[in-house]
Amino acid sequence: MFSRLRSDIQCILDRDPAARTTWEVLTCYPGLHALWLHRRAHWCWEHGFKWLGRFISHVSRFFTGIEIHPGAKIGQRVFFDHAMGVVVGETAEIGDGCTIYQGVTLGGTSLYKGAKRHPTLGRDVVVSAGAKILGGFEVGDGAKIGSNAVVIKPVPAGATAVGIPARIIPSKAGESADVTSQAPKFSAYGITQEDDPVSQALRGLIDSASGQDHQIALLWKAIESLSASRAQDDCVPQDAARKECFEAAKLNELVGK
Repeated sequence: MFSRLRSDIQCILDRDPAARTTWEVLTCYPGLHALWLHRRAHWCWEHGFKWLGRFISHVSRFFTGIEIHPGAKIGQRVFFDHAMGVVVGETAEIGDGCTIYQGVTLGGTSLYKGAKRHPTLGRDVVVSAGAKILGGFEVGDGAKIGSNAVVIKPVPAGATAVGIPARIIPSKAGESADVTSQAPKFSAYGITQEDDPVSQALRGLIDSASGQDHQIALLWKAIESLSASRAQDDCVPQDAARKECFEAAKLNELVGK
């Protein structure tokens, strides 16, 4: 039991630069308190003490601002960061190492009792502030859910979901959290520059235009060399672009590369 408590505290120290000491984490982190109270509520729920489990959950909500149904299953090293207004439904499952920020809802869309109505989060999932994950589907290991996203369909491992309704941005080959050989770097609030679909589209257009500019310069150089060998300089216009002038690096920097 004590090893699990130490693990709960250490995961907060590892992921939150504002956490300075163990004593501060023990006394000032409502996410930790909500997690500990939930374990007692879940034990009561699993052993038939349904009302007592709900009551402990209710007390935990009053003191921490985090509402976790006693039937929800939560793994190890889960960190509720700030977490005011978080709602976790009855059949939700949260895998090891997940990080959940404030205003998140793990909700259900079905009214059938006993059915799997709430989402299942894999290992090391980051759910950013204000996100809503609605339905009984799975979010794969290492996935990231962007702030205020509304996710209504499964998210593959290592992918990112952003927008309303959420668009799924696949992970790059070999970089998914479930296949990488080294421990992935934790991204606070699930933010990485590589996951912005607008900047990705702009970078693609910039790279394409830069490639075309390079090809055009090569073509004019080839035409110029042929004209020189045949003494026909008038075949090449004076304003022909013999050098690349497209500033791809500068434009990529502007869009966040």
